[in-house]
Amino acid sequence: MKKSLQRHDLIYPELSYRIVGVLFSVFNELGYGYKEQYYQRAIAKELKELNISFQEQIMYPIKFKGSTIGKQIFDFLIDNKIILEIKRGDRFSNKDIIQTTGYLRISNLRLAILARFSSKGLKFKRILNLDSYIRNNS
Repeated sequence: MKKSLQRHDLIYPELSYRIVGVLFSVFNELGYGYKEQYYQRAIAKELKELNISFQEQIMYPIKFKGSTIGKQIFDFLIDNKIILEIKRGDRFSNKDIIQTTGYLRISNLRLAILARFSSKGLKFKRILNLDSYIRNNS
């Protein structure tokens, strides 16, 4: 019996694998050292070519007691399911993770992928909205 390499306990496994494939494709062609905006443009081009639904630079309001008190802007919203946030540099910072977690909370989405284009290669983290996860599994 052939064993599947794809995990089935992940949130949106197929779409996640496709997004990560896009990221590696962009990194393999461009390499390291460009501004985030150039990686963003390349990712958008690759997503279009693969017919993956997405929106760029999505503004989400931050609400408090029914009033908008600010806004957050995501790099990408993929298929209205996954936030893709891109960074450049060699390390993920706590600030990046906290920022992406905040995006999940205000959007009430379940999953974000935080990607970093670094001198050591492409790095990525899957970040879960634990509030949403607990609500959907209780």
